[in-house]
Amino acid sequence: MGVMDTPSTHAGHGPGATPHVVIVGGGFAGLWATRGLAGAPVRITLVDRGNHHLFQPLLYQVATAGLSAPDIAAPLRHILRGQRNVEVRMAGVEDIDTQARALRLDDGTTLGYDTLLLATGATHAYFGHDDWAAHAPGLKTLDDALRLRRRLLCAFERAEAEADPQRRAAWLSFAIVGGGPTGVELAGTLAEIARHTLRSEFRNIDPASARVRLVEAGPRVLAAFPPDLSAKAQAQLERLGVEVLTGTAVSSIDAEGFRLGERFVPARTVVWAAGVAASPLARALDVPLDRAGRVRVAPDLSVPGHPEIFVAGDLAAVEQGGRPVPGVAPAAKQMGRHVAQAIRARLQGREAPPFRYRDLGNLATIGRQAAVVDFGRLRFSGVIAWWFWLWAHVFFLIGFRNRLVVLLNWTWAYWTYQRGARIILGEDDDDRPPPAPGPAPS
Repeated sequence: MGVMDTPSTHAGHGPGATPHVVIVGGGFAGLWATRGLAGAPVRITLVDRGNHHLFQPLLYQVATAGLSAPDIAAPLRHILRGQRNVEVRMAGVEDIDTQARALRLDDGTTLGYDTLLLATGATHAYFGHDDWAAHAPGLKTLDDALRLRRRLLCAFERAEAEADPQRRAAWLSFAIVGGGPTGVELAGTLAEIARHTLRSEFRNIDPASARVRLVEAGPRVLAAFPPDLSAKAQAQLERLGVEVLTGTAVSSIDAEGFRLGERFVPARTVVWAAGVAASPLARALDVPLDRAGRVRVAPDLSVPGHPEIFVAGDLAAVEQGGRPVPGVAPAAKQMGRHVAQAIRARLQGREAPPFRYRDLGNLATIGRQAAVVDFGRLRFSGVIAWWFWLWAHVFFLIGFRNRLVVLLNWTWAYWTYQRGARIILGEDDDDRPPPAPGPAPS
């Protein structure tokens, strides 16, 4: 790592100066760490490529037109407006100089730190088939959700305009690759849209004839759940009309469809929900990483050999009781809070305690009045689980306005089956209909 010679902004402090904490990433881990340092004798710079905090568990609702982007996101500056020791910086981090304790930002400046927290999350992993990304987009950001929403809605529009039966069937064929919570939620919601929301709105197609397939390479969907709840989730998906294909790995994906072994399945819309990899920023630390690219952290979430650097959220490889801590929102929040406590302890001359993850259980929704909940000994599914999932997600949303809007939107959707965010924005090459034939050359 070369020493950066660009003038530094907020460089390391001198004797008696206020310690500077830089937090990279405004997700659950980064935001909870920032809030945990409210009132602490530090100055904080929160750096994020975007200007908002995203409630990622409901991202699929934006992709499937149930909610709009502002319903599940809020500006970081607004969230932190009352915390006077925080400055928000909208920028990306391109490199880290651990010797100089400085970050190089994508605006050409450098940012010095005394303590650094990296909480930049995860991105899509295509298991060595990065060329599939163009044909099977994933879902990690609001931009991803808006592009996916456009692709899903445009598929029905293209089918409506298609005269050839085989091509029309391909446009009405949807595949979700990956049977984790995101894949299950997407598949169930898409089936409901096809069978209920779009009913009677088209003249040349029956949206209910759309085929929604959920493809999982493992033996069952929701592998993190107990087998009995996994089986109930699959049964609920199938009642909604989703075709669940387990024990089958996708071998190729292109613009026309995907291949299961030697069998080609026409499908103009494929969504990737099968794997994640840590943010590539971890490689800038030049420390040991696990197979998913996550940093192997010390018990207090600091980086071995660099006690001034912490890593939290999906970027941290943490084991507890011989099992990895899952990459879920509650774990990221707990890690963020722990880092704030560790920084406070060090300021007081105390040793930072080890991180302890508290498993709060797993939740996954399948569709209308269909969900599964796992609290260890307490497990339930169906209508009660669905109501529990709904209230839990409304409760954890940031901001009163977000909670109220989401609750009103879900109430309206429950009684009418309508989804209020079905506006197609932007344009992709795959979305545009073929040009009309021009006049014959003279």
